[in-house]
Amino acid sequence: MLGRLRALGLRIAIDDFGTGYSSMSYLSSFMVNIIKIDQSFIRNLIDSSSDQKIVRAIVSMAADLELSVVTEGVETPEQKELLRQMGCRLLQGYLFGRPQPAHSWLGEKGLDLEAFQPFPAT
Repeated sequence: MLGRLRALGLRIAIDDFGTGYSSMSYLSSFMVNIIKIDQSFIRNLIDSSSDQKIVRAIVSMAADLELSVVTEGVETPEQKELLRQMGCRLLQGYLFGRPQPAHSWLGEKGLDLEAFQPFPAT
């Protein structure tokens, strides 16, 4: 199933990488494109050398496997800067914006949700 989705151009991500069921075996089993580093490693990143080492290791492994990395839970400019220095290019968190419905965000940008529907609404 995931192979068919990839053939359609969709990219597959593993969320909350490093916690729970986000096992490394999934990297080869599911043909993923993206790993999302769980916010639990970012929360204390500035003061925790072990979290820094874990994030560096994940970023290095992802680069070797030609996977993109999204870092979740970025809340401070200091975290953002350190993650950039570590090679993280895709960052997500309250520093950039709070969760909101798609129609609200698109409305702020002057865009219409209908334009982003894959099929005409019925």
